[in-house]
Amino acid sequence: MYDPHPRPPLGDRLFGASPRPRVPMDDVPHTRTWMSWPSRKSVWGRQLRGVQEDIALIARTIARYEPVVMCAPDDYSVEEARLACGPSVYVIGSIPTDDLWMRDIAPVFRRDGRGGLQAIGLNFNGWGRKQVHTDDAYVAENLARLNGLPFIRTDFVGEGGGIETDGDGTVMATESSLVNKNRNRGWSRDDVEAAVLDAYGADKMIWVPGIKGKDITDDHIDVTSRFVRPGLVLVQLPPDGRGDVWARDAREQFDILSAQTDARGRRLEVIRVEGPDTVRSRRSDFVDSYLNFHVVNGAVIAAQFGDGYKDAAARQTLAAAFPGRDVVQLDVDRLMAGGGGIHCSTMQEPVP
Repeated sequence: MYDPHPRPPLGDRLFGASPRPRVPMDDVPHTRTWMSWPSRKSVWGRQLRGVQEDIALIARTIARYEPVVMCAPDDYSVEEARLACGPSVYVIGSIPTDDLWMRDIAPVFRRDGRGGLQAIGLNFNGWGRKQVHTDDAYVAENLARLNGLPFIRTDFVGEGGGIETDGDGTVMATESSLVNKNRNRGWSRDDVEAAVLDAYGADKMIWVPGIKGKDITDDHIDVTSRFVRPGLVLVQLPPDGRGDVWARDAREQFDILSAQTDARGRRLEVIRVEGPDTVRSRRSDFVDSYLNFHVVNGAVIAAQFGDGYKDAAARQTLAAAFPGRDVVQLDVDRLMAGGGGIHCSTMQEPVP
């Protein structure tokens, strides 16, 4: 049974010791959300304009609930982003970027246990050198410097979208995205696990196999499985008739997580979310994930796909999982045809 008042680890209670630094869950109060303006035709080609419109829609929607800072790589892009996003979004040109996936290129913010924040850099390398990252490789460090935060670089290579944390000692990830020679050549799973636990201030890592080489991320977990709070996980499952590699992966994640306990010994409660039966896009790499949502102050920003029944059911599940928050569903098909979603394009900065 879920314990709404979990006790801190014994070591955090003895002798008045300060709690160790820890990456909090997405649902803690935020100071702001960070985003990045897509600007390169070399990356997006003819899809660039539509993707820009989707990013602007996400930014304006989040700005109804909390401040949004949009990073743009040059003066032209700054003006372009300001025009598209409007006055509610703060656009800056001091942190250049190559692409829009702020979840993976920004630092992971860690509370230091003494009322401050640290910025943790995961050594972004273009998802295993699959895409240009000349500027993206330095976003984490540049953002930390702009914010005046201590910057700590991890030993392992990874991305924020590849690691889910419950903020209470448990993290989960796919082996395919981290135990992979394109990120951590020569590292064993135990090596990666120790480094992730140290970076996130966690005690237990739950692994699912994942899929190598089928998408640019090597199967980030935040498309399929998400922590809602300690002890509670959402997993999106495909329609019964689907038997492709992604459908098998989702069912495997559901089975593995349903049999797991977390760092506190709680058996995970796993709630299934039914994926859409139909989508508007014809792209084979379209990400039809309701779970690639972004939690903000007072709301959950998620996708809808034009499947009236399944869209409504997902909305109800998210509303029940995050009581007291609005659930806002957006049509961002052009973004999701590019291999990621709303969560992938955002990074929250928690209140210290």
